Amino acid sequence: MSQRLPISAFIIARNEADRIPKAILSVRDWVDEVIVVDSGSTDDTVAIAQKLGARTSFHAWQGYGPQKIHAQTLCRNDWLLNLDADEEATPLVEAEIRSLFANGEPPHKAYAMNMTFVLPFEDKPRLFARKVAQGRFFNKTFASFRDSIVHDNVVLNDGSALRLLKHGLNHYSERAYAQDVEKMNFYTSMQAENFFRADRNPGFLLIALTPFFAFIKAYIFRGYFLQGADGLIRARVYAFWRMMRLAKAREKFKEAAIARRTPPQG
Repeated sequence: MSQRLPISAFIIARNEADRIPKAILSVRDWVDEVIVVDSGSTDDTVAIAQKLGARTSFHAWQGYGPQKIHAQTLCRNDWLLNLDADEEATPLVEAEIRSLFANGEPPHKAYAMNMTFVLPFEDKPRLFARKVAQGRFFNKTFASFRDSIVHDNVVLNDGSALRLLKHGLNHYSERAYAQDVEKMNFYTSMQAENFFRADRNPGFLLIALTPFFAFIKAYIFRGYFLQGADGLIRARVYAFWRMMRLAKAREKFKEAAIARRTPPQG
């Protein structure tokens, strides 16, 4: 077995029994420890993670950023690697990160990695697959996840930019459309809460134009048009996703306005 690197890999999870094995197995043989922070799974996520050698902990859900910040506190190493439960690190990622430790410490304090989306019924990314760069590998003395319930990005303490690694993670974000709708409902509620906290009440034009431009963004610029009927469906689902976060935000502002007009009882 190759020497383990002084890295703590951590994963936040809830009801990921079917996907978390791929994430754990992709790193457990070359990092020092794997930590799974569960927020209340009702399936076998925790038991499976423990069986695969991960150290598990419960932490009630407070949002993506707070959940990952809590996970950081459980890690015994300074260098941290974050994976989502629906991701895997490829052998190319392992080789690249090993090369960073070839002469001691990695030369930079935080790195971003591309998440390459793998579609349902596929075992690897297709040509021109969508990629999103996020901070995932960093020294916790100099960087941390943001305390945001939705936007869980890594930021350096001094505000400098992260370096992008050449290789990244395979991201299996979609199970089936039924689960996508459940995820959309959960995620858009948090996005609406962000709108409300930032006092961003969506107006008529934003609501009217968002679905159209969201569809164009997904279908053309994300290359969904290359996926035939499935791509058309995914583009329309994405447009609905973007619409629902605005609808829920507007709903929260209306509820708040009614609450202000209603005198307290008693």
